[in-house]
Amino acid sequence: MTKCRYAFVVMLSALLSACGSSSDNRARFKEDPRPKIGLLMDTLREEERWQRDRDLFVERAKQLRADVLVEAAERDDAKQLQQAESLLAQGVQVLVVVPHGAEAAGQIVAAAKKRSVPVISYDRLILNADIDLYLSYDNRDIGAQQAQFLRNRAPKGNYILIGGAATDHNAKLIREGQMAALEDAVQRHEIKIVADPFTPDWQADAAMSLTEAALKKAGNQVVAVVASNDVTAGGAIKALEKQGLAGKVLVSGQDANLDAVRRIVAGTQTMTVYKPLRTLAREAAASAVQMAKGEKVEGTSTVDNGMKQVQAVLLNPTTIHKDLLPILISDNFFTKEQVFGTAGRK
Repeated sequence: MTKCRYAFVVMLSALLSACGSSSDNRARFKEDPRPKIGLLMDTLREEERWQRDRDLFVERAKQLRADVLVEAAERDDAKQLQQAESLLAQGVQVLVVVPHGAEAAGQIVAAAKKRSVPVISYDRLILNADIDLYLSYDNRDIGAQQAQFLRNRAPKGNYILIGGAATDHNAKLIREGQMAALEDAVQRHEIKIVADPFTPDWQADAAMSLTEAALKKAGNQVVAVVASNDVTAGGAIKALEKQGLAGKVLVSGQDANLDAVRRIVAGTQTMTVYKPLRTLAREAAASAVQMAKGEKVEGTSTVDNGMKQVQAVLLNPTTIHKDLLPILISDNFFTKEQVFGTAGRK
């Protein structure tokens, strides 16, 4: 799997090259020169991350004179399939899917292929299906960054690993990266993993309950919680607060959500992993428009999804801790006031 350097993110448009065509979409484009794209989201509730993706995607598509029909399944595989069939019936020329279930979403791909509609797997990989393009981040690297950052600060002691949803292939890749960073210390008995559950649907309440159970098991003797994203980190920190351990136990995260960034400022969360959402969403929108025009898009690497080697573009994420919060401000991800509150005005 070839890594795409973050420094070259701005060059991705040039690397995404047209090489082939779909006669069906070329014919459709001649009939209706304004492409119609279907965007299937897993959820838009509670998580600001996905609202950002949607807005950035739609913004770029409009700039490219394309229409986007958005649906959110709210973590329901059957509902996501129904939404896909509805969008296909409405004549979308491309489906961009953030799958709830990596395996279940294969039915969406099959439905699209019956209509000769290409499918882009966005952020999360759809497994065992004939997808046309995968755009995401190096998820193993995300997990490795999380675990290594905490390990550097707590090289010995009891660790809790709070994973994402077991139905999300990204959660498994993140866990692989976490274990790769910790494995030698675990083998030398320097680090003990006292619990490593996955969290249903990445939900904060579930993460809190799982962390509470792990803390009880370890008698509160824990030095780090490797939480796989900022939502699960928030749940874990609530459990730590109940035991008077918030700010004393290291906690990782992912997505650079605003509440997580503020927790980093407050000292209850140790780090997060920042992913350039603007680049990902804009490239996905541009690729979808190309496909709607009948062009086949190639990535910068390939990923095996169990059925085929999928064309892929994988961006590199960045570790963010207290000293690196200015990166989020310089990237216009947040304002200084959003991050630091009234202190940001100074």
